[in-house]
Amino acid sequence: MFKKLLIANRGEIAVRVIKTCRRLGIKTVVVYSDADADADSLAVEMADETVHIGPAPANQSYLVADKIIAACKSTGAEAVHPGFGFLSENAGFAQRCADEGVVFIGPNPGAIQAMGDKIESKKFAEKAGVSCVPGHIGEIADTAHAVTISEQVGYPVMMKASAGGGGKGIRVAWNRQDVEEGFPAVRAEAKASFGDDRIFIEKFIESPRHIEIQVLGDKHGNVVHLFERECSIQRRNQKVIEEAPSPLLDEATRAAMGAQAVALAKAVNYDSAGTVEFVAGQDRGFYFLEMNTRLQVEHPVTELITGLDLVEQMIRSAWGEKLSFKQDDLKINGWAIESRIYAEDPYRKFLPSIGRLVRYDPPAEGQQAGYTVRNDAGVREGDEISMYYDPMISKLCTWAPTRLEAIDGMGRTLEDFHIEGLGQNIPFLAAVMDQARFRSGKISTNYIKDEFADGFKGVEPTSEQIDVMTAVGAAMQRVYAARARSTDAGLSNPVRTEWVVAVGHAKRRVKLSGEDRRLSVELPDEGRTFHLETLDWRPGKPVFLGKLDGKPFTVQVTPAAEGFTIRHRAAKAKVLVLTPRSAELHDKLPEKQAADTSKLVLSPMPGLVVSMDVVQGQQVREGEVVCVLEAMKMQNIIRAERDGVVKAVNAKGGDPVAADEVLVEFA
Repeated sequence: MFKKLLIANRGEIAVRVIKTCRRLGIKTVVVYSDADADADSLAVEMADETVHIGPAPANQSYLVADKIIAACKSTGAEAVHPGFGFLSENAGFAQRCADEGVVFIGPNPGAIQAMGDKIESKKFAEKAGVSCVPGHIGEIADTAHAVTISEQVGYPVMMKASAGGGGKGIRVAWNRQDVEEGFPAVRAEAKASFGDDRIFIEKFIESPRHIEIQVLGDKHGNVVHLFERECSIQRRNQKVIEEAPSPLLDEATRAAMGAQAVALAKAVNYDSAGTVEFVAGQDRGFYFLEMNTRLQVEHPVTELITGLDLVEQMIRSAWGEKLSFKQDDLKINGWAIESRIYAEDPYRKFLPSIGRLVRYDPPAEGQQAGYTVRNDAGVREGDEISMYYDPMISKLCTWAPTRLEAIDGMGRTLEDFHIEGLGQNIPFLAAVMDQARFRSGKISTNYIKDEFADGFKGVEPTSEQIDVMTAVGAAMQRVYAARARSTDAGLSNPVRTEWVVAVGHAKRRVKLSGEDRRLSVELPDEGRTFHLETLDWRPGKPVFLGKLDGKPFTVQVTPAAEGFTIRHRAAKAKVLVLTPRSAELHDKLPEKQAADTSKLVLSPMPGLVVSMDVVQGQQVREGEVVCVLEAMKMQNIIRAERDGVVKAVNAKGGDPVAADEVLVEFA
């Protein structure tokens, strides 16, 4: 077995590979850029050795093959694991490793060449008799050529980077204007992310499901599949929630997809972990999309239902070992769900949110009450999420015997995940777990667009959540009031027991009795009482863990004037805890008016201005492009939300901008 392995990647996947190497007794080397300096990188801290490889931009560090090979040579690393992204599907790099005597932990260069290029893989698949999505497989010269092809294929079409992956370099075009505006952006994203600006176009199948088959091969001609993953919950073609197995497939379809994936892998002598992706209709018909010749981000759900370590299997295959099992030895055990925790603001159309993790308190891993928790992360409290790389914070997984039990476990686990310092998508993920449609399994890649057509704005608290917020607000206020009394010498007023609690605009009288840790909350006007047990909370702590009538919960709490802001899953509310007299006066206060920003174009996120497309005095119509911003290698087109004349332009191409910075003012 290898004695030392270099990881040509960063973040959570580097940490993931290190954990397996430690278990196998393999020393690890991690490369890092300026953005992942020693104080900011968990992977750098965990590795046995580290090598600095250059500036933050990936094309000056993680994508430079010479620097990776030099790091292998200088440290004596016998093999290199590329993780996912960066150089993981670069056939030239795999060949370079072979030429330099360094083992590439992944498929052979020929397999990468045949399947890793999205254009060539479709040509290969067609020759092999695999059913493919209709489209134009050849290269596209320019925007005009893209328009011609799109109109020949028929709208809607999908424009995709040939060397793409991870949701980057992909746009759906519904008409000619979408192609004219989107094609240059897709090409630029492809160039920035993969160093390859080739684009292909294919028919976009409406209401599709994204289902992929995990394959695993060795260097002796053996290939098996490890069943499927459903990855249909996506936004901007980036997977958000994955699960294994798929709620769509029956045994016959699963066997057919698996057999096709294995046949394709054998045809190219595939000898590592890889994924054959399909687009499936609601009728279980399926078409080959592409093959990812690398480890997938969502591999943990496959590991949870099979009991295999895919990183270990990749290493053993690269060492030359035969697979130790056959297809008939593999069985699906239970159900697994993965939620990608992203540094993005779901309340602002999921735009990236960079910054420091002021608080990072993930849920406990391992066996819980009826489910198992796994959290793959590459960050710690105090780390910074950079604008240079993918905004993923961690991959949170739950496993349980059944799908609904796994979903319930995920919902409960998301409650226990606390992050401060930047926007994150935990409330959105929690909302999906609670939705009847998701729980039914009737999903598609349009799910987020269908269910959150106007964007994500949170959800209204259920009656049960209102009870939780009422009890928690009253309990915390009682503790704060007791603390205030203890600081006033000689104060002998009795403990107040009657309050008015407002959750949002709804007020209810409450009467408290019992001890702080075991509190009875009576609702005189409703004729009922519930009982709150505080398991973990103290003043200043942002998480309240408790039980309401015996049912466990966790809420996020922030002090506010006369009360608190409390969030339970996707429901958030201002909770005021008032004396009866204060409640009467509070009703007379005027509501605060929001500032008028209708004449301003604000930066929706921190990033870099790629281009400013308007000038002072220009007449602009609603929907026209104002500027293009880039963050996390994704280009975002900012459009005018109203007709108007440009009064002032406050930024130019190349300028860095902060979230909510005024870019353009209208007269």
